[in-house]
Amino acid sequence: MCIEQFIEISKALLTPTIAVVTTYIAYQQWKINRQKLFLDLYDRRLKVYEEVRQILGIVVRDAGASYDDLLKFRKAVSEADFLFEPEISKYIEEIYQHGVKLQSWNKQYRDSTQPKPYGYDHQKVCEGIETELNWLTQQFEPTKQKFKKYLNISY
Repeated sequence: MCIEQFIEISKALLTPTIAVVTTYIAYQQWKINRQKLFLDLYDRRLKVYEEVRQILGIVVRDAGASYDDLLKFRKAVSEADFLFEPEISKYIEEIYQHGVKLQSWNKQYRDSTQPKPYGYDHQKVCEGIETELNWLTQQFEPTKQKFKKYLNISY
């Protein structure tokens, strides 16, 4: 009689046990999927951060960026609107605009061997180049600080 009672109790507990195990497995899968989503988001955000640093590196290396470089940059970071708060998209646009201004000043620049167009103001062009170049070359640390909260993986 004792064995029969044990079998009946085991049968009665089998369904709740299966439910608990199934719930636990579902919870673990949810956690894994959530972590995967977080890692995917991190990878995409890191790509945008690397693109920003790359365009800044080009500016430092070449004292400017070509329009092609700037267009590639803009395309590479176009996803930022969907991955970050608006502050990052605004900052990326600011970098792009400074890059375009720098490129424009560089195009206007004439050295002493080149003919100067009517109304050319060498001092103004040089100041424009210096202003934009200084702003862009000083963006490495601000970029790091702005992206830090989105790329921090410590819990």
